[in-house]
Amino acid sequence: MRKPIILSLMFCVAACGGSGDEKRERPAPLVTVGPAVSNQFSDNYVTVGTANANEQVSVRAPVTERITQLGFSDGDYVQKGQMLAVLAQGQETASLASAQARVRETEQQLVRITELHRRGFATNASLDAQTASASAAKAVANEARASIGDRFVRAPFSGQVSLRRISIGAVVSAGDEIAAVSDLSSIKLDFTVPETMLANVQIGQQITARASAYPDYVVSGKIMAIDPVINPQTRTATLRAILPNRDALLKPGMLLSVTITSKTRVAPAVPELSLVREGDTSFVYIMGTDFKVKRMPVTTGARDGNLVEVIKGLNVGDRIVTEGIVKLSDGATVRTGKAKGSDTSNKAR
Repeated sequence: MRKPIILSLMFCVAACGGSGDEKRERPAPLVTVGPAVSNQFSDNYVTVGTANANEQVSVRAPVTERITQLGFSDGDYVQKGQMLAVLAQGQETASLASAQARVRETEQQLVRITELHRRGFATNASLDAQTASASAAKAVANEARASIGDRFVRAPFSGQVSLRRISIGAVVSAGDEIAAVSDLSSIKLDFTVPETMLANVQIGQQITARASAYPDYVVSGKIMAIDPVINPQTRTATLRAILPNRDALLKPGMLLSVTITSKTRVAPAVPELSLVREGDTSFVYIMGTDFKVKRMPVTTGARDGNLVEVIKGLNVGDRIVTEGIVKLSDGATVRTGKAKGSDTSNKAR
């Protein structure tokens, strides 16, 4: 009874061993291949800065007096020379009238003495004294006019005026603020950079800025000045850039995100998905004319969207595997075409 069973088992083992010899050859991996391209890269440094008005001044009362008239409303745009406030000037007006009367009197006396001097009936001393009196009277009149002029407070330049915090009838003391005028046609943007970055910035260099209030509004400007003194506590330098301020969207005091672009260059670039990363080392697969791939270590640099700069290890035009790299090994033979499914698992790992 045991002999037939043993024969059956031997037959099964023999049958199984025979099927292992019929190995089917696997097809070469299907990958997508593309050339390394040339792309422009630059180093970007991001910091924050504070917006300041192009020109800003606090217009203050020159004398202690009562306000009789205001020439602006909250947030108005005022022109250079526009009247902002008028202070009481009754006493000064009276003083001017008295001074003008004195001027007329002294000038009439001067005319008479000049005629007498011409005819020989007045001395040179009399003529000189009367000339001095006429000049003194004119000086007093001019002083009275200047005192009246101080009672008219005007805008020193065109710009937007602050919210009004005074009213007609209020008494202001000398030095009290009447209004703040800000020229917002452009913005002075002050920001700091580490002293180690000073070699990468220069006057006239382009920067971009963005305010959190307007996330889609990016404004470009130029560095106008670099503070020659380094802050000894923070080891930073203060830079000032000028930004155009279309529609006065940017306001003094705003915090802006600043991007400084430097070292613009053209270099080979590859898609980020074509990179294989192992620790601090990156590789790409280069395909030869025999459809075999070679694993090539590369040194990467900056990024521009989904493109990565290759500093070393690759030339523009080299054919690299852009999709399907997960299936590959060094020296493998591949088929080209559109790989099924992108190897997203390799991205930035």
